[in-house]
Amino acid sequence: MVSLVSILQNLLPSRCDTARQLVAVVSLAPFAIFGAPSAHAVCQLVAKAPFTAPAQDEVRVWNASLEAGEVQIRYIGHSTFELETPAGVRIATDYNDSVRPFLPPTVATMNGAHSTHYSLNPDPDIEHLLYGWNPQGGPMDHDLTIGDVRIRNIQTNIRGWDGENRRLGNSIFIFEVADLCIAHLGHLHHRLTQEDLTRLGQIDVVFAAIDNSSTLRLDSLMDVLRSIGPAMVIPMHFHFAGALPAFMGRAQEAGYEIVRAETPALIVSRSSLPVRRTVYVMMPGGA
Repeated sequence: MVSLVSILQNLLPSRCDTARQLVAVVSLAPFAIFGAPSAHAVCQLVAKAPFTAPAQDEVRVWNASLEAGEVQIRYIGHSTFELETPAGVRIATDYNDSVRPFLPPTVATMNGAHSTHYSLNPDPDIEHLLYGWNPQGGPMDHDLTIGDVRIRNIQTNIRGWDGENRRLGNSIFIFEVADLCIAHLGHLHHRLTQEDLTRLGQIDVVFAAIDNSSTLRLDSLMDVLRSIGPAMVIPMHFHFAGALPAFMGRAQEAGYEIVRAETPALIVSRSSLPVRRTVYVMMPGGA
């Protein structure tokens, strides 16, 4: 099994401050691109990640080789991503009991929509469990710094399976790290208010549920993305048949470049953000 000690020994201890400036510089790596013409830039891909079990007698040492100003994003599946920072902080979004990263994260965020977005049995080695809703009712506010990343949330309402409104049942989690602002919209069920958008601030990368069924319909989702205005949208939660092609079609109509990744992981930095708004399609595979 992969040694957590050996991994930590190879992580870079660098640290950098969060800033919110716009820089239109791009550097593209070999993706499979389809749809609109290339923006002449891509993010660096990680060819082999530590999410598969090692072969018998294999000794595996994995080094993310992150520089200051870089964040690694790995799509685990459904609405779970694993983020890794230059200082080695690992964050799992919508951590649950069905789809998980190979190693326990430093931080796990969860949402209360249903069981594929939270865990009843989280790994005891997780240092920080951040609930996106308050199980006792009322608000659940987070704003904390862990290593080189600031994590905060904005709560939104959701609908239950019975159609009834559940106030503050979801959180948008924002990760400020390596001069980037990354937002996970969670199980979003309504358009954002101006207050929500003001609290979000300038967002560079958005993880957005595109199922067009149990979360936002495409018309509302495209309105939300237009309001946020990220450089890169990474789709998630596309388990319904036809959801991904339908979203990509709407995104192309809205002027987004469509880029399809060759692996479920990438390294992104401010200098690699695309000049043209881009939908970056990652297939699940990091569990």
